[in-house]
Amino acid sequence: MTRTLLVLAAAACALGAFALMPSQAALDDLARQALARIDGEIDIPQASGLRANVRVARDEWGIPHITASSPEDLFFAQGYVAAQDRLWQMEIWRRTAEGRLAEISGPQAVPTDRLARLLKFRGPSDDRELAPYHPDARRLMAAFVSGVNTFIAQHQQRLPIEFVLTGITPEPWTIDTLTLRQVTFGDATNELQLARSIATLGVAEANRRRNPDPWDDLTIPAGLDVAAITNDVMGAARTGGRIPAPPLLPAFRAFASPFPDGASSEAVDPGSNNWVVSGALSTTGKPVVANDPHREVTLPSLRFIMHLTAPGWNVIGAAEPPFLGIALGHNDFVAWGLTIVGTDQHDVYVEDVNPSNANEVRFGKAWEPLKIVREEIRVKGATPVQVELKFSRHGPIFFEDPVRRRAYALRSALHEPGAAPYLAGLRLSQTKNCREFLTAAAHWNAPSENLICGDVQGNIAWRASALTPNRKGWTGRLPVPGTGAYEWHGFRSDLPSEYNPASGFIATANHNVQPKGYSPPFMFKTADTRFERITRLRQMIAPGRKYSLEDHQRMQHDAFSLRAAADIPRFRNWTSSDPAVEKARALLAAWDAVYKRDSVEAALYETWRAQPADLDLAASLRAAIARLEASQGSAWTSWRWGRMHARAFPHVLIRAFDLPAVERPGGAGSVAADGASYREILDVSDWDRSLATNTPGQSGQPGSPFYGNLLPLWAENKYFPLAFSQKAVDARTKHRLTLRAARR
Repeated sequence: MTRTLLVLAAAACALGAFALMPSQAALDDLARQALARIDGEIDIPQASGLRANVRVARDEWGIPHITASSPEDLFFAQGYVAAQDRLWQMEIWRRTAEGRLAEISGPQAVPTDRLARLLKFRGPSDDRELAPYHPDARRLMAAFVSGVNTFIAQHQQRLPIEFVLTGITPEPWTIDTLTLRQVTFGDATNELQLARSIATLGVAEANRRRNPDPWDDLTIPAGLDVAAITNDVMGAARTGGRIPAPPLLPAFRAFASPFPDGASSEAVDPGSNNWVVSGALSTTGKPVVANDPHREVTLPSLRFIMHLTAPGWNVIGAAEPPFLGIALGHNDFVAWGLTIVGTDQHDVYVEDVNPSNANEVRFGKAWEPLKIVREEIRVKGATPVQVELKFSRHGPIFFEDPVRRRAYALRSALHEPGAAPYLAGLRLSQTKNCREFLTAAAHWNAPSENLICGDVQGNIAWRASALTPNRKGWTGRLPVPGTGAYEWHGFRSDLPSEYNPASGFIATANHNVQPKGYSPPFMFKTADTRFERITRLRQMIAPGRKYSLEDHQRMQHDAFSLRAAADIPRFRNWTSSDPAVEKARALLAAWDAVYKRDSVEAALYETWRAQPADLDLAASLRAAIARLEASQGSAWTSWRWGRMHARAFPHVLIRAFDLPAVERPGGAGSVAADGASYREILDVSDWDRSLATNTPGQSGQPGSPFYGNLLPLWAENKYFPLAFSQKAVDARTKHRLTLRAARR
């Protein structure tokens, strides 16, 4: 209660000042007042557990380099610093995963909250849960949580401006907060879609269109009625969408942020890439690790770069919320990166419901009771909503069909202990070579990742890491009856890996990484890879060549389209009597298939591709011209791909804090795919030559020098050096902060 009163008092003071001068200047002043302190000293109370002073040096790009005398103090400081720069982002991440958005956003968030509560991990934070992340996970996590909570407690009257604008009070964190899971159905949605396709097209045609890799002669599980899987079932398995923003206090509502027109912050065609080359393929004589994991492009950035140093720890790289540890980066010995594998970690079970009792389902020859959990969702501006959540032995019931007496349950590996996302990066951070890295990677349970490694000894390695269900006699491609015939038999330990392959490199791009003959498959991709990023990467990386850091930068930003290159011959060796069509044809016939942001041809080609397939070539070009003239004007010189491919950076609450939209090259299936807000190129031969980018900035606080400072670099496909040695860090440091421990 005291904490809430302090926040309300701070908000009242802010409102009073704002009422005197309700202007952009007043809003900017509020933002400046809320900025975290990044110079000088901050006294930390003894109760926090901090034992010795900790140094936080922020370099010119906003990366905090944290130096502590013990691991506990290091992770305390990481939690404190993460809260300094990203507390609002952390608050929304937490509330989303806990199913508590309606408390701040109102009734429109209730369905989102209900689904989050249904799908969340409900186990305890015991050793089974924590040990996979790190042998000392409990101690390190407790320290991190204490750092977050200490920042919150010390800043009740100076919270980040989003809390002031909304009147929201952040609550203390716990270890349970750190182990929150992703709200996802994973591959289960593909199972339902394939079942719907079979009901419409039949097994053979549905499988032909899916074109699975590896090939699988699709068989409907015994007892499954695909016709019973309706659009309502599909709808119940949808997640995502925009998170409802909390309303602003009345004094600030005129500044509310509508989503900008003409640009998007969502990745339209995302795709991650990583590769590692051995010293034999490197001009440095040592491995180089390149990684650009692609997700949504957001303000603030999804990832936060930090450098953590203490006895036994010296690691730099990036992490996602809740920002504990480092998920990808390098230490003194090993560099690593990740891309999503796509391992099938989910299955839909169709439960047979007892006609005499809707809360019982069949397993074997008996009826079993469902577990029923009743919870209250508090709702801003409305009465609380009571929800009833049901669970079978297989998992949460996400849809009930009383007419057919069926209930649909989701079994998810994410509901198993040790499957919180990215936290096993704690183990990877302390490995000393790629052999140790592969051992540590076996503890990485979620999300499924292609973990690649290069070490100072010259080794390179890869493992497809995930907690992978062991299905015996069935593939997981379709929903299965929940009566006992299709159960998981533990989890697999035979996941594929590589160590120093003869090719001298390893590359992944969300493709089918299963070796030929690997059985049974743990996922299915699409067999046609003619136009995929992995095909292009294998064209660019080949044995017998040597690659410089500049080459790796060029490859990360490669905007060449294999699909477009294959289509270009269609525009050659004919002419049109229509001058406009002939002009368009000639442009495409001479195009280099590179999606530059100022490319007229890329804009024309993508618009042409969107035309109905039943039009002939000339007619479809004519339609594309008409579409572009309507959207980009009659002057062809004003057409460009970047106008169709811009990334927006809207602030979640206040339009005045938006950052400029950026027109981008690439996308459309190229290696330079959408969603690469973070990139790293790690030079094992000299860590200080490593490069990174993170957009739009390290800080989530409007008014901070690090709020949007990295956006211009990202807009021009440029990097900054990732300072690692003490000499390099000192040379780049712009702000020095000491977290001063209380005397004991």
